[in-house]
Amino acid sequence: MKDIIVEILDKIESQGFEAYVVGGYVRDFLLGIESTDIDICTNAKVMDLMDILAKWSPSSDNYGAVKFIYKGYKIDITTYRKELKYNGDRNSLEVEYVDNLVEDVMRRDFTCNTLCMSKNGQIIDLLGGKQDIEDRLIRCVGDIDKKLQEDPLRILRAIRFASVLEFKIETELFLALKKYRKLVGELSLTRIKEELTKMLVNKNAIVGLNYLRRLGLLEYVGINYDTIVNVPDVCGMYSQLEITKDFNFSKEEKNNIKSIKEVTTYGKIDKDMLFKYGLYICLVAGEILGISREEVTELHKQMAIKDIKDINISSKEICNMLEIKPSKQVGYIYNKLKDLILDDKLENDTNKIKEVLKDQGKKWLDEGEHQKGFTF
Repeated sequence: MKDIIVEILDKIESQGFEAYVVGGYVRDFLLGIESTDIDICTNAKVMDLMDILAKWSPSSDNYGAVKFIYKGYKIDITTYRKELKYNGDRNSLEVEYVDNLVEDVMRRDFTCNTLCMSKNGQIIDLLGGKQDIEDRLIRCVGDIDKKLQEDPLRILRAIRFASVLEFKIETELFLALKKYRKLVGELSLTRIKEELTKMLVNKNAIVGLNYLRRLGLLEYVGINYDTIVNVPDVCGMYSQLEITKDFNFSKEEKNNIKSIKEVTTYGKIDKDMLFKYGLYICLVAGEILGISREEVTELHKQMAIKDIKDINISSKEICNMLEIKPSKQVGYIYNKLKDLILDDKLENDTNKIKEVLKDQGKKWLDEGEHQKGFTF
């Protein structure tokens, strides 16, 4: 038990309340997995907790939860409760606070997430969760039909836990996941993407994707795939999927996914790809294509230029030499120089570049004028 956990539990108990670490942290502790997310349950109410834990400047929400960060650990403390009604985003619309740990544990999704731990390190196992962890089994708490219907996100969570933890899904639960698969389509895209991303960043991502396929969930999640190479970069994983729903990717994520897909479609990593897309994109694409990071990195090191700005001649010098005004023509000239330098046909030296411009510059301008505009 980490000292900071003992400190927090002791602080709450010193005011006459119960408090236990619960859920994922306890599960991971038994599996020997390091975790910095700590969930604590207690019979103390939010207002009590805000006073007791004031030195950590906690924040609270509308569902009986108090949160704060302490020494790199994310602490989430909830009052014992049972949830009466859900919406599609897995937020409780109605909660009822209760006085005992048993009712709080019964509201949880899977038995492996129901274990509690006291400040002395004692494990409290009310539903056989410890045995299920030893058997590496995902088993539902209570009525499976009710649990999945009241919160369809549990369908995706069951698959994620099974793949990430390398557990099996209990047969009755597996059949229920398939039975209620259409309910996943009612979840918000934000929630679906959150679960999908957690699944994709894990080394067992393909196991999770195969579960989605076997259970007929791909269309409801909004993805499809033929073959996929497991890479540690989440944009690299998304780039290999056919995405059929409008997930809320950031602008950067969209650009990265698009770029990685373009490089893998091109089918190889060369200096042109490295110049156009950069090292990060090409490293990820290289992993998908089966090209080692060392090979891509070495090729990148060999490049005389990695950006147009690296070419040792200014746009003003180009304009003066070729008697042109700043325009797309300058970009076209830079592009021609870039090709020669990357192909090792021209040294990135100002004087040598000027010699080439004196010899080829006018010809390149004439060539560009016959194209539909200057494309750089």
